[in-house]
Amino acid sequence: MNFLEKVATFDRLPERYKEMSIEAKKERIKEIKQQLGNRLFIPGHHYQRDEVIEFADATGDSLQLAQLSKTNRDAEYIVFCGVHFMAETADMLTTDNQHVILPDLKAGCSMADMADIAQTEHAWGELQKQFGDTILPLTYVNSTAAIKAFCGRNDGATVTSSNAKAMVQWAFTQKQRLLFLPDQHLGRNTAYDLGIKLDEMAVWDPIARELVCEGPIEQVKVILWKGHCSVHEKFTVGQIEELRKNSPNTTIIVHPECTFDVVQAADLNGSTHYIIETIKNARPGSSWAIGTEMNLVNRLAQQHPDKNIFSLNSTMCPCLTMNRIDLDHLLWSLEEIIEGRLHFPITVDEQTTLEGNLALQRMLDRPS
Repeated sequence: MNFLEKVATFDRLPERYKEMSIEAKKERIKEIKQQLGNRLFIPGHHYQRDEVIEFADATGDSLQLAQLSKTNRDAEYIVFCGVHFMAETADMLTTDNQHVILPDLKAGCSMADMADIAQTEHAWGELQKQFGDTILPLTYVNSTAAIKAFCGRNDGATVTSSNAKAMVQWAFTQKQRLLFLPDQHLGRNTAYDLGIKLDEMAVWDPIARELVCEGPIEQVKVILWKGHCSVHEKFTVGQIEELRKNSPNTTIIVHPECTFDVVQAADLNGSTHYIIETIKNARPGSSWAIGTEMNLVNRLAQQHPDKNIFSLNSTMCPCLTMNRIDLDHLLWSLEEIIEGRLHFPITVDEQTTLEGNLALQRMLDRPS
């Protein structure tokens, strides 16, 4: 058996979980949660399946859940129901005697994977040749631990979709330019809202290894990494135009990971937290088209039956990698803990943790 075959075998869900009824799985999860008590903490991201959220001890965005993991010192086992970079952040913020577990190692993030450390180090060297020591790196928290560490050791910081504006403003008090990783759309939308012109932005293409800009290169203030969210990029201006014709009284709210044209055409845009709070506070009977992940949209529709809530993209599918975590994988992880085994532990090395936490702390020290 070769290495790949061994990995595939190790990662293969045992057949017994496929044979169990949903009710039996849920009862077993409840038993284990009761058995482990405070030693177990299950954070669940907003985009997770309802069947997983049902057993989450806390729901929220990635950084919020990592911070909750940090403050929950009683939890020996943190079974993070999200994706890989979120579990990495939780491991960086928690203590050595806490174990962060990802129920399925294939639960990754295509956006985070669009900026690896080798590409980033190469880009940094080329940009330094072009612009000298005038650039500060910022990375969206939707990035790998290695990219967070890169920003940490180069005086940069992390950002969230909620505090991106404040962090970009801070970055410009430090340096003349900034490199925004790995989501070009959040970077572009944020910079534009702060008055930076589109021709003052350039895009670094890590595949072509080149900087693409519309205006004079010496006027570039924001360098955007050519990355995107595979879910949010599926919303289009055409969908908005069609909705305007068929349902003119519907308010359109989208996440700033959507493309610039979509954000400009929408009525409102903001972070997941902003979307949730806006819908919660909307008047009964109002109609809302939401441009974000389908699991969250469906959950909001269930939670607010007095409002008409639906996805801006009627053919949208849930985030495929986020959806890899299901009842089967959650139960598998929990039963492995009972058996004394750590199932898919996520560990970040000491140096990466140190530098990554510098980037996180610089963000946490800023007012949002």
